[in-house]
Amino acid sequence: MALDAAAPSSAGGGGGEDEAVRPLLPAEAEEELDATYAPYARRDAYGTMGRGPLRATRRVELYLRAALLVPLRFVAGMLLLVAYYLVCRVCTLFVDEVAEEGRPRLRGWRRVAVVRAGQGLSRAMLFVFGFYWIRETHRSYPNAEVSIETFPTFSVSQHDVHQGQSEELELPGAIVSNHVSYVDILYHMSVSFPSFVAKESVSRLPLVGLISKCLGCIFVQRESKASDSKGVSGAVTERVQEAYQDKNSSMMLLFPEGTTTNGDYLLPFRTGAFLARVPVQPVILRYPYTMFSPAWDSMDGARHVFLLLCQFVNYIEVVRLPVYCPSEQEKEYPKLYANNVRKLIATEGNLILSNLGLAEKRVYHASLNGNSCAIHQKDD
Repeated sequence: MALDAAAPSSAGGGGGEDEAVRPLLPAEAEEELDATYAPYARRDAYGTMGRGPLRATRRVELYLRAALLVPLRFVAGMLLLVAYYLVCRVCTLFVDEVAEEGRPRLRGWRRVAVVRAGQGLSRAMLFVFGFYWIRETHRSYPNAEVSIETFPTFSVSQHDVHQGQSEELELPGAIVSNHVSYVDILYHMSVSFPSFVAKESVSRLPLVGLISKCLGCIFVQRESKASDSKGVSGAVTERVQEAYQDKNSSMMLLFPEGTTTNGDYLLPFRTGAFLARVPVQPVILRYPYTMFSPAWDSMDGARHVFLLLCQFVNYIEVVRLPVYCPSEQEKEYPKLYANNVRKLIATEGNLILSNLGLAEKRVYHASLNGNSCAIHQKDD
């Protein structure tokens, strides 16, 4: 692991003549920005914000792909979305909602139908997006070279930290994953069908609103410091503990970084996923590419989806690590728990540790758009 070192590209991203020249800033300023905000810098053939120039042949190829692939994939994706919405609509008829949460209380055949259909249709959606094969690796034992932190007032060995893994098999209360793209959610839905945290506005979207409620999402308002009396952390902690204690409850899918990166870096972890003091399932996602990177870093959503649909084939590699059982020390200090899981994921995924976060990402995006006023704003 390195700290804020230069990141290697996930794969070759085009020759020298295809290197992107971003239109909004001078070349030197762009290079300086990319070096300063390396976890969010885009290195594929389309360049930062997806606006880099392409050779005439590749431009023609892109037009052909757009004409042939995008309409078919868009229609197929919408049909899958509508199909799952109908499944959710039928399964939520005459069903009460969980108090204060707004999610339907699904039991028995209703829950089975929602989960099985969700997993199958999520995998079908990945296929529509060009992810025909998913390379998944299950590692039995984490890398023995991981350096586990402890507080100086304690003397804890690495064996003690991972004692639960060797003594008994425990079910995790949450899936903890690095965050690279919105495609991350589709993969996790196709395998584990977990709940996750989403913006409150998602609950009001056509089709997606009902689906997100059936997933058991926790809805938050980012502009509000506390969206309800117990706060987001409290709601997440309760749900993680519920999933750990009840095998029939959905696990929580949590991205402790709080935002996406270009896939080469790992940002600092927030402690929300670890406050419940229960085991977690670490998962590492990577997206190898040859021309277009599925990483959602510096590009707007519509442009990113369009270019993703234009790819004949997209790739995803998944590494599932053993369930991480916290030591007594980590249970007492969630920040220590979070840092140790982060180091484990970085080591096993060959990711570079970075100290940047969401605030710096916003500054980077503002800089790319030439917004000098927003550059000096600090968001929580």
